[in-house]
Amino acid sequence: MRTGGLFLMHSLSSSSSASSLNLKEGTNWWWDVNESPVWQDRIFHILAVLYAVVSVIAVIQLVRIQLRVPEYGWTTQKVFHFLNFLVNGVRALVFVFRRDAQNMQPEILQHILLDIPSLAFFTTYALLVLFWAEIYYQARAVSTDGLRPSFFTINALVYVVQIVLWLVLWWKPVHVTVIISKMFFACVSLFAALGFLLYGGRLFLMLQRFPVESKGRRKKLREVGYVTSICFTCFLIRCIMMCFNAFDDAADLDVLDHPILNFIYYLLVEILPSSLVLFILRKLPPKRGITQYHQIQ
Repeated sequence: MRTGGLFLMHSLSSSSSASSLNLKEGTNWWWDVNESPVWQDRIFHILAVLYAVVSVIAVIQLVRIQLRVPEYGWTTQKVFHFLNFLVNGVRALVFVFRRDAQNMQPEILQHILLDIPSLAFFTTYALLVLFWAEIYYQARAVSTDGLRPSFFTINALVYVVQIVLWLVLWWKPVHVTVIISKMFFACVSLFAALGFLLYGGRLFLMLQRFPVESKGRRKKLREVGYVTSICFTCFLIRCIMMCFNAFDDAADLDVLDHPILNFIYYLLVEILPSSLVLFILRKLPPKRGITQYHQIQ
């Protein structure tokens, strides 16, 4: 009996040691990759390639739309695709030269270079919220005259506040200013997520009340539902991650030695959402029969 007990204790001890060893090896792998300049460059270059692919897809779609309806100017759909091309293209360049960007002086230039694409991403998808809000209120015979001024005012306010934070950080580079800047962008991301939930949800419910036999109802219902879910989720994840980023050094995204975290973060909050939305909204506008074309179709 005693021998059996000793054998059981030895087995449990061996199992515990093996588990600890596996956990230690897994942790070592994570840190080995993070601290390796070779792996840092590889991961950042992979991100650059992915962003470049999304940027090329957006500009190809923009050209296709222009060839389809050359008689129209800068419609909402064209602006949306152009901004996607711009945001993803700039982000690709940033990751190509990520190591050089980290060494830029004064340090405020690093923050500006990393923050500008995020602000432009917000503007790009706020444009989609504006479009849905216009559809919703027009369908309810409510005036939409104040929507576009509100869109420009909100964006201008976001950019002005961010510029002020940059200037303060340049004048007095203290850590609390960095925390305020990151928390501000977390609030902006939460605002965008709620915007998608509010107007995407309203438009979805309105489409549900349309007659079942309405042409294109089911397709539009799926389109609005998918895009709302994707954009709400990506901005919510961004908000949560920015909160961790502000207060936890282990979650800092603005450093070179967190490449795996950077890869997961940017894949979830920008690359995948942009790719999926561009795919869902890939339909070209009709050639004729529309007197005022501004739809994202």
